[in-house]
Amino acid sequence: MAKRQRVLNSTSRMTRDSHSITVSLSNDEDSDVQSQASSYSPKRKAKKAKVNQIPESDAVESVLHRQPAVECKGDALSHSASGHVIHTPGPIRIALLRWYAGVHTSRGMPWRKPYDPLQGPEERAQRAYEVWVSEIMLQQTQVATVIPYYTRWMENKRMHTTPELCGKNKSVFKAAANVDEVNALWKGLGYYSRASRLLAGAQKAVAQYKGRLPDNAKDMEANIPGIGRYSAGAICSIAYGEHVPVLDGNVHRLMSRFLALHAPPKAKATLDLLWAAAAAMVAKGPESNTADTSSPEFTQYPGDINQALIELGSTVCKVREPTCQSCPLRPWCGAYEVSKSGHKPIPDIEDACTICEPPQSTGVTAYPMRVDRKKPREELDIVNVIEWYPMGLLAGLYEFPTSSNVAKTTSRTAQAKIPHALLSQLVVPSVFPHDAKKRTDTPRESIEISSIKPVGDVIHVFSHIKKTYRPQWVVLQGGETPPALKPSGVEPSASPGVIDDGEGGISTSLRPISAMWVQLKEISSVNMGTGVVKVWNSTKALWEREIGGS
Repeated sequence: MAKRQRVLNSTSRMTRDSHSITVSLSNDEDSDVQSQASSYSPKRKAKKAKVNQIPESDAVESVLHRQPAVECKGDALSHSASGHVIHTPGPIRIALLRWYAGVHTSRGMPWRKPYDPLQGPEERAQRAYEVWVSEIMLQQTQVATVIPYYTRWMENKRMHTTPELCGKNKSVFKAAANVDEVNALWKGLGYYSRASRLLAGAQKAVAQYKGRLPDNAKDMEANIPGIGRYSAGAICSIAYGEHVPVLDGNVHRLMSRFLALHAPPKAKATLDLLWAAAAAMVAKGPESNTADTSSPEFTQYPGDINQALIELGSTVCKVREPTCQSCPLRPWCGAYEVSKSGHKPIPDIEDACTICEPPQSTGVTAYPMRVDRKKPREELDIVNVIEWYPMGLLAGLYEFPTSSNVAKTTSRTAQAKIPHALLSQLVVPSVFPHDAKKRTDTPRESIEISSIKPVGDVIHVFSHIKKTYRPQWVVLQGGETPPALKPSGVEPSASPGVIDDGEGGISTSLRPISAMWVQLKEISSVNMGTGVVKVWNSTKALWEREIGGS
């Protein structure tokens, strides 16, 4: 039986030139750089870490003199604004670090290492790279999932350091690792745009900073692609010992409860208070950054404090069922105080908080304020699994030729016209549309679309998009060899036009046309996203039912 061949669109957001390789953000992936799950905090389910129980007799007197909410007047909640400020962080840090000393190795995270103030510039730069890789990998991904990927990445000699990732000659134009190699190591971790951002950031560090990440959060956030305020704070505090805060999802929740702050979580005023509280925890003081390692009281390194806050938020101060009796910050926690002793009178009306809103429930879990989640944006993509025969190979690159985000009202007739528009951008010879087989003047050696069969919708949910893929099995016929593909880097026309069958037109959004043919037996090794793999599995199942899988 003759071999069969299918074509998939190449890395649709990839552009190549003689000097560099770049990958732009995919509209199928979460492009939010700031992770709600950091390298030191699992997003969802993770193995519970052991925590130190603190006896009631050891509870420390509050040093914040917080006076939480006291009375409701209509829709307003009256309480002291000074309760949302950390005035004396020293004793709180001591309790936090004493707890962290007993749990920091509990989850076996290979990127978590003790801070060494005696390290030189090269060692600190390498440490920064390790933390950075872990931060990128843990965006939207659980700790347990990331550990083996991180280990393999660091064991790979071409990825072990920033210069090796980008080429030891420190030239951004002669990278040792390209996006294909990076994606191969990343395969299965998902959200592939993170890998491309990591490569782009490493190239920038090599080109402008001699292969090292900047040693301060301000420059790192401003100049390294893919690094925002949280990641810059985490990297620079852990690797370089800089006194900068972090505020990921876990610390946001922890600090909201600690300050008894019930305000819109994404509002600027709320974030300013939370960042200020996180900054107070790592503020430089006489007891900070000393080389004495005898006790937590004298080893208050900012990286350890930040990691301790993240660990506490992820393992103790959880979204549901927080284990307050195990929390080292319980003696100072505003939410815990309110849940146990109720509200106290406000001492000065001029100090009244103006940003909090009345909680809708009681207890510690009433904080932070809940907001209605936005429903994922829904999109429909027409995906074309293109097969050529009689000399067919099955082709699979990074995705199948796709017309993205089309109207939901797209009719079957309009959908059947999409493959011809896409193929005109992909292959060198002219392709006759699906109805060309009815013509009597069609040359024997010409390429025509002989059949188009619907596969059935495939649903794939990203963090912010509910994507419906509508695959169709497109069969090409004609010629003695697979149709030649246009050279890599040729872009489709700026305005591919509108396909309209008179029942509601749809604007096609054609992807870049770099493509290649891949044999069926090699399809599983191609770097495809999870959604595209689902499309292929559905199409393959249909193909095997009808063709017999030969």
